Amino acid sequence: HTRLSGLETVVMDETRGFVNVGERTNVAGSRKFARLIKSAEYAEALDIARDQVENGAQIIDINMDEGMLDGVEAMGTFLNLVAAEPDISRVPIMVDSSKWQVIETGLKRVQGKGIVNSISLKEGEEPFRKQAREVLKYGAAVIVMAFDEQGQADSYERRIKVCERSYRILVDEIGFAPEDIIFDPNVFAVATGIEEHRRYAIDFFEAARWIKENLPGAHISGGVSNVSFSFRGNDGVREAMHSAFLYHGMQAGMDMGIVNAGQLAVYDEIDPELLERVEDVLLDRRDDATDRLIEFAETVTSGGKARVEDLSWREGAVTERLQHALVKGITTYINEDTEAARQELGKALEVIEGPLMDGMNVVGDLFGSGKMFLPQVVKSARVMKTAVNYLLPFLEEENAGTERRTNGRVLMATVKGDVHDIGKNIVGVVLQCNNYEVIDLGVMVPASDILREARERDVDIIGLSGLITPSLEEMVYNAKQMEKQGFDIPLLIGGATTSTIHTAVKIDPEYSGPVVHVKDASRAVGVVSRLLGSDRAGYMQGVDAEHERLRIAREGKFQGRGLLPIEEVRAKRFDPGWESYQALVPAQPGVHVMRDVPIATLAEYIDWAYFFVAWDIVGKWPGLLDDPKYGEEARKLYDDARAMIDRLVRENRVHAHGVCGVFPAGSTQNDNIEIYADESRESILATLPTLRQQQEKKEISYYLSLSDYIAPKTSGVNDYIGAFAVSAGQGIDSMVAEFEAVDDDYSSILVKILADRLAEAFAEYLHMEVRRSIWGYAKDETLDVEQMISIDYQGIRPAPGYPPCPDHRDKEVIWELLSPGENCGITLTESKMMNPGASVSGFYYSHPQSKYWGVGKLGKDQMQDYAARMGTNLDETERWLSSSLGY
Repeated sequence: HTRLSGLETVVMDETRGFVNVGERTNVAGSRKFARLIKSAEYAEALDIARDQVENGAQIIDINMDEGMLDGVEAMGTFLNLVAAEPDISRVPIMVDSSKWQVIETGLKRVQGKGIVNSISLKEGEEPFRKQAREVLKYGAAVIVMAFDEQGQADSYERRIKVCERSYRILVDEIGFAPEDIIFDPNVFAVATGIEEHRRYAIDFFEAARWIKENLPGAHISGGVSNVSFSFRGNDGVREAMHSAFLYHGMQAGMDMGIVNAGQLAVYDEIDPELLERVEDVLLDRRDDATDRLIEFAETVTSGGKARVEDLSWREGAVTERLQHALVKGITTYINEDTEAARQELGKALEVIEGPLMDGMNVVGDLFGSGKMFLPQVVKSARVMKTAVNYLLPFLEEENAGTERRTNGRVLMATVKGDVHDIGKNIVGVVLQCNNYEVIDLGVMVPASDILREARERDVDIIGLSGLITPSLEEMVYNAKQMEKQGFDIPLLIGGATTSTIHTAVKIDPEYSGPVVHVKDASRAVGVVSRLLGSDRAGYMQGVDAEHERLRIAREGKFQGRGLLPIEEVRAKRFDPGWESYQALVPAQPGVHVMRDVPIATLAEYIDWAYFFVAWDIVGKWPGLLDDPKYGEEARKLYDDARAMIDRLVRENRVHAHGVCGVFPAGSTQNDNIEIYADESRESILATLPTLRQQQEKKEISYYLSLSDYIAPKTSGVNDYIGAFAVSAGQGIDSMVAEFEAVDDDYSSILVKILADRLAEAFAEYLHMEVRRSIWGYAKDETLDVEQMISIDYQGIRPAPGYPPCPDHRDKEVIWELLSPGENCGITLTESKMMNPGASVSGFYYSHPQSKYWGVGKLGKDQMQDYAARMGTNLDETERWLSSSLGY
């Protein structure tokens, strides 16, 4: 498989589907981006890159080819800035230019494994070979244009001839891996009125099929928006053309493309008459196809229409009505239609195993193909459960004596020490929608209970979930116990901190049965079905091979990691200029408790983008509400969320409590932060050991630790540190129990996600109060909520367990300083997970140069030093920081 990377890896395999390349950081494709680059407004230009990633671009294309620009300087400057933005540089970069010098400038600055766009035979074979060898030297993949000495290939025959010639040179002579070759067989405009252009689209599709069949391993890409240039100004037609071209291109083997997601309609929702005329053009089905599309285009706009409830579906047969209700998540008529189906079929069991499961199979297929989204699937599950509950009395009366047939039985649990279960619950709902029986043991479940229930229930699969780093070690323990007790059923691993590499290196070696990491809910059904299908052995052969590859790669990676000795990086600590720094004395020192902060107040500080991320709907807020793909469902989900918030306010059942404090502090040479009881700074209230970056850097001279943001106690500067803990989860359990009692998974998950968002909003709100009044170092700050979410303020609030301070045991210092259990009802589990789960805690740093970053991989020398400073042993410290070990 093709493997690309920024800070994160993108593997182009059968689970990835179509890879979307963002096109808006191209000076030729975006007038706004071009204007910003020309005027050197790079910060705003970075926002365009960030928007693309947030809107789902898996790769971003960066092009600086413009007559008035120094392409080399612009490319170098912009990529240097991108490298410092983790939320952008996490995706692979496509370095795009027609000038080799610009491409090489980009290759020298791209992190990870990027893509060169592009090389071709247009100047002959020798320049092509030279550039290919340079790309290979830099370790990049390459887009090869269907272009030779005669010009761009514009027919089927020319396309395949040029691509085959290029492939043979790259693979047979240069030694390129076939999977690192991406052909662009040229997307040209159709419906131009020129007879020679009629077959441009269909020749692309046929060439793509030929390449896939005859040039093994190679990928197909293209600039989709080119196809619709004849209809510039008519977004409605352009969106339909892009969607239809992409649909047929993917069928032909196109697996990557430069696409503007804002100009992409949902294929199944294109007006049938418009779709017919568009496809007549793309597939060259009629001599008058262009004239008919131009005629119809005059009647098409991209404007919205008022929604009117359409009840025409009520006129269909009962099986059709049930399917419609399941797909659309409509419970209004479900009991009525379920009874009608029972009367028609004669038995309740036949209704469940017939039309209801048929409808859920449709839901599963639509979700698996990306035509339904997670909130819709959860609503479908609510409809299904309502129907089954209606039928239960009839099932008992019939007493068929046989259990309802399912596709398999899956036991799921959040491991001991961890209380977070939203992701697990979503996976459970998705599996149920695909006719799997799910046994959910809940949260904080010890291994002994999980394995006992697995045996007693005779389950087919065990799924373990966890949110925090210590949960990873608990999963390893579970795997060891499964091996010890002779289990052989598959073990699934999932949760925010889990990864394929951790599963391969730490969990898989401990259990001889199948072990698979499941990245998200959308992949769960595919994994489970293959594990329980006839080809489990073949599937696991591929999984095991990937695990072995990751283990070998990790060993080699760490051998050349370049971790510097701890004493060396301490000598290169970050110094923000303490000799001239004046720390601001807190206006209100000490501990402050806030009880029952109004939910309505906190709701104004919600970061809605992350609310939608929890539902697997990714995009920038508030533009997401008008997104052509997600917009309609996003609006429904937002309306439901606002209604739930109104209910929380009205019923006053969920309470938000918080505590914070600002204390005198000073840092030490060994990376500790001493927190003092009072201004005399003689009595140490608590000590916070911090970690320091050790991975070698070539362009930055310093190595960061959070202690660098606190003035050294020997500097003469009297500095301060803050801490906080907030919760918006008090009382949430009773609401969840009520929803679950009536099988309303949708409302249960919705209120849990909202509680999490309200807790984060509370952290945002409280930090504002600290900056402006409690500490008061930014009392004149006038930022709005959007600016606060974008971190436009002075200072940071890193939380234990996150990149700058990955050790969850740091929460013990917060609990020592603030007593959140007594003041707010927030307790810590043995894994230092906060309970209620909708809680946030962390530290406040006020220095103007403080920023967020990651500590990265750590050496054994620092781990030994850190263990001593923590007052514990190396083994225990390695368990808590297992994912941070660089050895």
